[in-house]
Amino acid sequence: MLKPAELIEIDGAEKLSLNARRIYNILLHNAHGPDLGNPQQQFRIAFSDLKFAHAGNDRLVPAIKALMKTIVTVRLEDGGSTFFPLVAKTSITDPRRERGVLTYQFDPDLIVLLRDSRIFAKLQLDVIHAVSSKYALALYEIVAKRVRLSFVKSEVFALEDLRVLLGVEPGKLSTYSNLLKFAIQPAFDEVNRLAEFSVAFEPVKVGRKVEAIRIAWAAKDIAGRKAAYAAIRRNSDIIE
Repeated sequence: MLKPAELIEIDGAEKLSLNARRIYNILLHNAHGPDLGNPQQQFRIAFSDLKFAHAGNDRLVPAIKALMKTIVTVRLEDGGSTFFPLVAKTSITDPRRERGVLTYQFDPDLIVLLRDSRIFAKLQLDVIHAVSSKYALALYEIVAKRVRLSFVKSEVFALEDLRVLLGVEPGKLSTYSNLLKFAIQPAFDEVNRLAEFSVAFEPVKVGRKVEAIRIAWAAKDIAGRKAAYAAIRRNSDIIE
């Protein structure tokens, strides 16, 4: 799928679960096309198509409500910011049955933003399906946005900014050691195992304190991509 860059590095989505994040990607993928530029457009998707997110019907409605209640901040190129809910009006038919259908819309301001988007991350749906944590999914999207840049192979992220981008909730993993153990290292390990690119990181210190993280990336060779595909298949078998 192609995901607009503006929807990758957002502030305010920290409380969203992994399943809610997967569902949002599926909703974007389902809506992709010329109709996405219409602010009044309604999109429909069958519940069966959302099984990909590992969300049974009992978890689907809470996830959709969470997306509707989540107001995110998007930083604009001119230095400003804009705010909007991830999903606007929705309706559901037969919420307890497999043949149920979700009808949904996006906020009109979001549509305008997406219509003018010029940078997209190319995401593999099977990787989105296979990752086991929201931190790994966030890291995968962050790097996927950059991996095809010709002359940029690394970037430094302030530690507090990285917390937000990974989806660490305020007040949690407050020390660097806990952030490293429970979010950063597991996310890098999983992305390295499943993605079509490899990633590495190193702490950037001011004195003895870690203030930032440098993230580097590189495309995998054929053998690396084959190993990633095999890992995805193994993960999918475990999940299913």
